[in-house]
Amino acid sequence: MPADAAQPVYTAPEPISAGGPEVVLTLGAGLAVKPEYFGSSDYGAGPSFGVRLNYLNFGPLNFGSLNGDPASGIGLRGSFRYVGERVAGDYPELDGLDDVDATVELGLGLGYRSRNFDAFADVRYGIGGHESLVGELGADYKIQPADRLTVSLGPRVLLGSDDYTSTYFGISAAEAAASDYTAYAADGGVVSAGVELGARYEINDVWGVQGAVTYDRFMGDAADSPIVEQGERDQYGLRIGLTRQITLDF
Repeated sequence: MPADAAQPVYTAPEPISAGGPEVVLTLGAGLAVKPEYFGSSDYGAGPSFGVRLNYLNFGPLNFGSLNGDPASGIGLRGSFRYVGERVAGDYPELDGLDDVDATVELGLGLGYRSRNFDAFADVRYGIGGHESLVGELGADYKIQPADRLTVSLGPRVLLGSDDYTSTYFGISAAEAAASDYTAYAADGGVVSAGVELGARYEINDVWGVQGAVTYDRFMGDAADSPIVEQGERDQYGLRIGLTRQITLDF
């Protein structure tokens, strides 16, 4: 799916270390290969980026872990996703449809983490191209085949509100009149279901390399959209990049 994966922020509490860092972040940047738009059968390459909050200490607020390895258990997490713009004029098959601006999705969720298993449930709100709610569920089974290397595999489910599915999969009467499509109302619900295979290698305590291969299949009204039917219901993705841990001591 043409979006950067949500970056988890686990918040399992641990004792405050007097005089220690107050914020520890992991920043990621790299390259992503993904469909040109939701439902496209053509692929393109573009930037991939993300941020993960490892540790936060502001007075009584003490979340996360200084060593980047949160304790097992349930905790609060942040959720982020970027969805690129869809310019109908760039694709002959979308001629007559409205453009959709780029969107930043921000939200929160609950996550469970242990040595060999993670799970999460997130809710995000879009700012930009779509201003609506989306939810994401996922889980990962993890193994450590070598020192500093973690490999994970697990399912993903994306849910969207009526406004979300209408933005990317619906066709208004005005769009139908200006295109070869018929009008289509897309209701919210389960948008896609799939799986993600990821890997992370820690070069040292500051730098790392991470990547993932994703597969998603549109479901429900998203799958029945004329936009998807003229394209491809199955969507694949690949991303790889560097990560760097940043410590901020105020």
